[in-house]
Amino acid sequence: MTDAANKLLRVACVGAGYFSQFQYEAWHRLEVDLAAICNKTEANAQKIADSYGIEQVFTDFEQMLDSVKPDLVDIITPPSTHVAYIQLAAARGIPVICQKPFTPSLKEAEYATKLMEDAGTMLVIHENFRFQPWYSEIKRVLEAGTLGDLYQVAFRLRPGDGQGPEAYLARQPYFQEMERFLVHETAIHLIDVFRYLFGEMRSVTAALRRLNPAIKGEDTGVMLFEFENGAAGLFDGNRLADHPAKNRRLTMGEMLLEGSKASLRLDGDGRLFLRPHGEDQECEIDYEWQNRNFGGDCVFALQRHVIEHLQDGAPVMNRARDYLTNIRIEEAAYSSNELGKRVTL
Repeated sequence: MTDAANKLLRVACVGAGYFSQFQYEAWHRLEVDLAAICNKTEANAQKIADSYGIEQVFTDFEQMLDSVKPDLVDIITPPSTHVAYIQLAAARGIPVICQKPFTPSLKEAEYATKLMEDAGTMLVIHENFRFQPWYSEIKRVLEAGTLGDLYQVAFRLRPGDGQGPEAYLARQPYFQEMERFLVHETAIHLIDVFRYLFGEMRSVTAALRRLNPAIKGEDTGVMLFEFENGAAGLFDGNRLADHPAKNRRLTMGEMLLEGSKASLRLDGDGRLFLRPHGEDQECEIDYEWQNRNFGGDCVFALQRHVIEHLQDGAPVMNRARDYLTNIRIEEAAYSSNELGKRVTL
């Protein structure tokens, strides 16, 4: 192997908000050169730099790109900033991981996607739920045919963090100001998981509403999906209600898959239970995973996945072009809610 092949990838990041702690911690564990951090507030960036031994701190994104010349940029900022940062990376041919929500609108997402494609470089969306270990295990069970023909799947989102005037302020206060919230910010995760596990969708029917007057967007609702394979999917979300779990943000809720041979249940502690059709007892599936950081260390798994692609040419998931489908499903859900009817995709 050549020295070039052995060279660590230089990673530069922008953003120092609440969720960025998980990205920086994961980069620190991966075999990369975490070379620089950029943030409008230098003090916040410096604090992260001190924690993870990042040598260079910037307040200007373009200056960071030109000075550091990174092999990969991780954009960990609010959606309104993404297009501008992607433009600057595209102009320099630098691959990008972009935090979700991807952009504020489908039109902007399509524009950013084309920019990077025209530049001939990678744009991956940081959609990490599909990298949570329980979904990897569910994928394995489905591919093994253990459930038989899949009839339907239901996910009940119940994080219990949306009650009262202080909802979300401690972690992500901008949640309160989002005009579109439950679907755009949260359910998009499960839309992606559903596609990852069960394939493409034919239609969506949605009914959304707001319960907490302290926020602008919807915080509860249901969406019914029809998959191309004939299965049905239900997303039932309520950010005010909770579910039994040691950490209610681990899985954010509970899932049930029902097939011709068996049913599979995910609980709030990341445990999976299989019950053969016609039987009353379910047995727990033993699988390996680490209860570390967010969502079973899914941030680390996603970032490692991207590094493997850049270093070895391994296939990569979550490319922006594919992620546009998630956003189109999101748009269809909002249209369905407004029109009061099923929307074909």
